[in-house]
Amino acid sequence: MDSTGTESSAGTGAEKDRAAVSLTRATLAPVPAPTTAEAPDIQSHDTFVIKKTLSLTAGEYVVSVARPDGSEGEPVAYAREKRLSLRGQVTVYTDASRKSVLAAFKGRDHEVGYMYDVRDASGQSFGSFYEDAGASFLRRTWQVRQPGTMKLTGRENSRVVAFVRFVWEFVPYLEYVPFIWPYRFQYTESGKPLMTVTKKLGLHTRYVLEILAPDIDRRLAIAHTLALDALEVD
Repeated sequence: MDSTGTESSAGTGAEKDRAAVSLTRATLAPVPAPTTAEAPDIQSHDTFVIKKTLSLTAGEYVVSVARPDGSEGEPVAYAREKRLSLRGQVTVYTDASRKSVLAAFKGRDHEVGYMYDVRDASGQSFGSFYEDAGASFLRRTWQVRQPGTMKLTGRENSRVVAFVRFVWEFVPYLEYVPFIWPYRFQYTESGKPLMTVTKKLGLHTRYVLEILAPDIDRRLAIAHTLALDALEVD
């Protein structure tokens, strides 16, 4: 470096140029897209309370984690069924704003009658269920499939209540009245109980979902519980 400091000035200028290029690249770099809100951690819970309220045009469902005393705790899922729309399709959301999808099911024709595929927010199927028409003559029976994991058979516990429910739906105008008497579906695999859905006594529609197997996808179990009401009762 000479006494005038020419080389030092050049070096400083080069550093400024490199800083300007870096700033330009940083300015032009794409802004990362916002991430989708994460679904609530429902897989760690075993018992849920599903409560339904009715309006003239829709049924609103709120799914909450059950507290030790059986009361409703933190809400983890929401769904809305339009009463005057084509049935057989319900979307379950993670929040009341219904912006983030937890799961959805939709019916389709199948050799067993009507199959309901359960899909995630991206449209990927992770389970299915259908009513076993042959076995449902005396007690309603459902088959729930979780690929690569388990095949559950769900059946009403009481033949008497099952018969009353069957008759109830064919009495004029009663199909619009909630069935107040309690009933229970028990789900087994090879005779082993793995899940239960219990309709509670009362004028308000309220279910308790109890899961006894850690591998059961809670999204599938919740979707199927909603289907028991949306597809059978209203």
